[in-house]
This record gives sequence, structure tokens and C-alpha cells, in this order.
Amino acid sequence: MGVDERPARHGRDVFFIEGEGVVGQPADAGDGVSARAGVTARSGVALRAAPTFRFARIGPKGKKLPDAILRKVAQAMTSGGQRDDNIPAGFTYLGQFVDHDLTFDKTLVAFGDQISPAELVQGRSPTLDLDSLYGAGPLDPVSSEFYEADKARLKVGKTTKSGPDKARVGFDVPRVGGTTGSAADKRKAKIPDLRNDENLAVAQHHAAMIRFHNRVVGALGAGVPPAERFEKARRRVVLHYQWMLKTDYLPRICDSAVVTDVFTGGRKVVEPGADPFSMPKMPVEFSIGAFRLGHSMVRELYAWNAVFPSGAGALELLFTFSGTSGNLGGDPTLPSNWIADWRRLYRFAQIGRPDLKPPRGEFNVAHRIDTRLVDPLAALPIGSFGGVLADQGTMRANLAFRNLVRAGMIRLASGQQMATLLRSKGVPVTTLSKAQLRDGSGGAELSALSAAQLDVFLADTPLWFYCLREAELNGGRLTGVGARIVVETIHRAMEASVHSIVRNPDFRPSLGAVADRFRMADLLLFAFEGKENLLAPLGN
Repeated sequence: MGVDERPARHGRDVFFIEGEGVVGQPADAGDGVSARAGVTARSGVALRAAPTFRFARIGPKGKKLPDAILRKVAQAMTSGGQRDDNIPAGFTYLGQFVDHDLTFDKTLVAFGDQISPAELVQGRSPTLDLDSLYGAGPLDPVSSEFYEADKARLKVGKTTKSGPDKARVGFDVPRVGGTTGSAADKRKAKIPDLRNDENLAVAQHHAAMIRFHNRVVGALGAGVPPAERFEKARRRVVLHYQWMLKTDYLPRICDSAVVTDVFTGGRKVVEPGADPFSMPKMPVEFSIGAFRLGHSMVRELYAWNAVFPSGAGALELLFTFSGTSGNLGGDPTLPSNWIADWRRLYRFAQIGRPDLKPPRGEFNVAHRIDTRLVDPLAALPIGSFGGVLADQGTMRANLAFRNLVRAGMIRLASGQQMATLLRSKGVPVTTLSKAQLRDGSGGAELSALSAAQLDVFLADTPLWFYCLREAELNGGRLTGVGARIVVETIHRAMEASVHSIVRNPDFRPSLGAVADRFRMADLLLFAFEGKENLLAPLGN
């Protein structure tokens, strides 16, 4: 793992915010986030020396609400009662993949042992250029381990035979393996960002993206010199990936009018007028607030494949069959009976392939974007957030509580403050009323809060909860404050990428079956050669 041997974590607890320095140190965390999840003394030096160019505020500082209130809200948010949406469930984990792409830690792959203290903590790339897939490229001495000998294709993983299900090449992420080290070390994914092995669903998305890149390399033709094959393939992959996010992912999770407005009229709050080629800053209001929308989309049970159909793919098992949060069931690589059936996660009939429908009743939809999270997220596996055994089963393992406390640690702006800011910048948003925030529409019930606690919460509502309540009142799509923060941040991340559909408005996708269309289902169809036996290798 290079210089940083700490386990991959679901989210950082310490931030270096432009103009402020270190914010949210473990000492500020109270009993919400364990000081054991903090940084080392060496990292503390790095934070003090770090350049002020990564995280930034686009809004004002907010208030830190008492833990007693946040505990009750977190419990209400994880008490069950989710509603299904019509968004295919695969988009839940595509969103997690995107999050990891935006907050990729280059220090694990780009610098080896020669790294300054500032680079150790702040070496991140908040652009949508697939750093989490490519690392620093095949010529980098550390990242080269992710590539085949041709320095163009990415290495693939091989599953482990499970009963009648044979071992298959290309259906797992590559893993360390070898003859030395512990079993856990050998199971570790050999990919740039270990968070992409945090659960099976995001790991399968990473494996699919490897396939997509390798297929693009193969389609270049013999006329492309070997030295140019990687960069030409990466450019094509990144531009298609960004197009898919703009036209397929964002309109599913956000009010489509906001997507259109930002991509045609430009940004108003996230670095408006920035030099397109400058490194963007990551708004904390995005990373700690609005873009945590995907947590509410997670299902408790999935119809995963022919071996684990009809809800047998429990969320806990998706954690178990990963290398970061679990142990792959004790096998050295993913057992073959856990390969994803992509027909159950994305709708191929919508792109002209009705033959790729799953069996009746076997399609997974995401839960509605609202203020409720499934019960298992109240008790995260400690491996998913770098916890210790003592954290297991406590509020420190409650994802909703962790999100709310982390926002308080850095004094994140409230939803009301962000609504006011947006209006001052010319964005026509309406602040949710206290009644709307209190009652919602079938979401978390706040009846456990005392009258005094409720007054405090409704006056300065944490941004994450506020954005989810907005979506809840908008039929399960981010709108208002939440949509604007998410779309503008992603627009800026695309603009600043080495390859950019924002700076290259004439780009049109060429890898889909229909002109100018490239959805996630198109990406998977190309990656898996359009073959049902690859998209669903275990059959029906």
C-alpha cells in the first residue's frame, strides 16, 4: 500500500479546508466518531503543512448540534420503512464508484516512498478522470502493478470455483495473492482505491470498468502504436463515462431541469468562472452533505443472481464477499457463485435488448431517495470505516450518525443557510418550511425529539438531512439545494478533467448502439461483448 498502511475508510474525519486549515480533528468528535479513526502524528504534520487547494466551503459555517439530537435523528433515519423507487439498483453503487473517483487518494499509488508531508494527506484528484481505476498510469513505478505487460490493458481478477460454478477470469477485481502474507493480505484488491472493494456491488462495478477499458483498448486497431494505446483508450473511456454520468446518472437522481440549467447556463456557486484547467476544490457541502444521497438508495435485500435470487443477496453478504469489509467467505478471491447478474441491476430492454430481461420478479430497484436508510446501515461492518472491535454495534457504527457527526465536526452549513446562499447567487430555490422538514413525506419521523430539540433541529437542519428531505418531497429526486450542489460539483469535476466533455462540447459517444446515446447499460453491453452468458454467467 505504499506509505499509508491504514485501512481504507468510508469517509475521512479530518479535512484541510482552504483558508481555514485543519478542521474536524478527532478531538472535536465527541463520542460520535472515535479518536482511534484519526490520523497519525506524521499525518498531523502533513495537515499543518498541506497546501490550501483541496477542500473548500462554498457556504458559510454552520452550527454543531448536540449529539443527543443527532442520536435520535440517526435512529429515526435507520428505523426501517423504506419505499422502492423505479431507479435501477445498480445506480446506487455506480454513485459510490463516482464518489470514490472524485475523492481518490493518489498518495497510495503515485508517489511511492518519496512523498512530502503535504502530499501524504492532500494528494487527491477531485476530477472525473477515473483515477480510481487508472491510478497514475502504467508508466508510474507504483501504479504499473495494475497493468498487464503491454502497459495498455488493466489486469483482471479470477474468481474461485464454488460447487458447480467454475472459476472465471474477468469477474473479480485483481487481488494481491502470492505466497507470503496473511490470508487477509492476499485477498486485498490490487486496484488503486481499496474503497472500491468495500462491498461486492461496487467491486463488481470496478471489475466491469476494467473490462470496459480493456475492450476499448482491443477496439483501437493495429494501426495505433503500442506507446499510444493506453492514452487513446483512456481518453475514449473517460469521455464516454462522463457522457453517461451527464445523460443517464444525473437525470435519474436529480431534477433534470437543474442538470440542463447547469450544463447549458454554467455554475453559480461552485467555482463559477474558474480557469477550466485549474485543479478544482472539493466543496465540503458536496462530499459531506448532498452527495451522500446514495446511502438512502441502498436495499437490505437483493435478487443478486441465479444462485442468490429473490432477496437472498442480503446487504450483509455484499459486505462479507468483499476484501475490505469482509473476507470473501474465506476464499482467496470472489467465489464464482457471487458474480453479479447485471440484468438484475440495469434495464437493458430500454436500450433495445429485451432478450436481456431477468426472470420475472427478479429485477432490483433502488430505495427512494429520502430520509430513511435500511436497518443494516445502523450497524456497519467495522472494516468499512476503519473501526475497532469496540465500535461494533455502537452508534459509531451507525452510518446516519457518522454522517451527521462528521458534518458537525467541520461546522458544515445548514440546509437553510445554503438555500439563502443559492438565492443570493441567483438560483431560484425556496427554503423548506419547518413543517415540511418536520413531517416530510413518508420519511424519517422525528417524534422522538423533545419540543426543544425539535426547535433546534428545524432551525439549523443538517445539510445531508435537508437535501434528503427535499428529495423526499420531490418524489425521490434531488431538487433545490441538493440538486444544485451535486450537479455543479460534478460539472466542475468534468470541466477540470484532462479529458472533458465540458471543454469538448462537440464530443458525441460512438460506443453505444444508437447515435448520441451512451447509458450505463450501453457501457456494460460494450464491456461484456453484448453476450448474455457474460452479463449473467450463472444463468437464470
